Amino acid sequence: MTVRNDSDIVEAYEFEVVGECAPWTAVEPARLSLYPGTSGQVLVRLSPPRSPAVRAGELPLGVRVLPAERPESVVVSETTVVVAAFAEQRAELVPERRRAWRGARYHVELHNAGNTPVAVALSAPEADDRLTYAVAQRPVAVEPGDRAELELRVRVGEILWFGKPEHWPLRLDATAVADRGVEGGGDATTRHELEGELIQLPVLPRWLLALLALLLALLLAWLLLVRPAVRSAAEQAVDDRAEEIAQAVQQDPAPEQPQGQDGRPPQQGGQRTDPGQGQGQGQGQEGQPQGNGIGGGQQSSSTIEVRTDGGGQGTGTYVVPENKVFRVTDLVLGNHQGDEGVLTIAFGDRTITWIALETFRNQDYHWVTPIDIPEGAAVTATVDCTKPGTPATGQQAPNCFQVVNVSGELGDLPDGN
Repeated sequence: MTVRNDSDIVEAYEFEVVGECAPWTAVEPARLSLYPGTSGQVLVRLSPPRSPAVRAGELPLGVRVLPAERPESVVVSETTVVVAAFAEQRAELVPERRRAWRGARYHVELHNAGNTPVAVALSAPEADDRLTYAVAQRPVAVEPGDRAELELRVRVGEILWFGKPEHWPLRLDATAVADRGVEGGGDATTRHELEGELIQLPVLPRWLLALLALLLALLLAWLLLVRPAVRSAAEQAVDDRAEEIAQAVQQDPAPEQPQGQDGRPPQQGGQRTDPGQGQGQGQGQEGQPQGNGIGGGQQSSSTIEVRTDGGGQGTGTYVVPENKVFRVTDLVLGNHQGDEGVLTIAFGDRTITWIALETFRNQDYHWVTPIDIPEGAAVTATVDCTKPGTPATGQQAPNCFQVVNVSGELGDLPDGN
């Protein structure tokens, strides 16, 4: 820049840069002294940084000349500066690696570090027809200094059910096209090659297959080994309980004995069983005399039927007629349906036996010494039905059905009794 002193005095001039170029523009020397009628030159040095902060294109430049002696004579010299464009971008695939069963989402981060806007587009080469890419169809504009994210979805054609994870390499291009040519007149298009990886996981991993195999082995062990053993133990426990009840029946006192203070008949000695009678258990009472004045006796039998809904209780009775005594010698129980529950037999106020229905189909008891039931007393069969059984027809019965047959000698009471 040429400066001329047209005044009549020696003048010193200072320089000030104004406009958008001021931060990176300097004048050398910063002060110039001239005699009247002489001129001199100063160097205006422009040093724009390679940064997105300085946009490419035309920028105004002004240099203000300040006279020291006559400041009112200040002038401004103006011109236009053309800043050349340069292209610089950074592209990155985020994340570089993902794990998924079939498809995964990624995004491409692009930072425009140049000084001109660019339009960015993604493209993926068809490297494997089993792998598909889904990218945005329209380019994305990125201003200088800004960042942009472009979505990307990758999908595998087939599901991997089991086995080892499969590794799929990813390759795609991010193309940035500048609005203006780069410095030096080169190509304004920049291509960035990006690489990543998709790890396809099996739907059924190895540890899950091992766990399923272990569970299957445990189930087979339960069905083939543990369950039969538990069922056998339960049946044995039921049989043992039935045997205990039968033994308790054999040890019960006779009803004819006087009552104790606690309301229970006292224990009698001399009880015995007759091993030659049927398959049931029998009991006799030696303390009771055979000849007790009962006459005109004859064999008698009565059948008691009890029907009970599941979960309910039913009772059937046979009442000894007036002026009679029933000398019971035989008791036959029938559970032909295979019902489940408890059957209780009582002679008068005395309970003879409790027996689980599921432990028998037919059961009989026999006594060598008869058990006497006086007039007005009853033979009572009480059924607590848990579950109706399945008879020979093959269909489950609608309710429980038990038959009790009681036999013995029905005799007359002697006069005066």
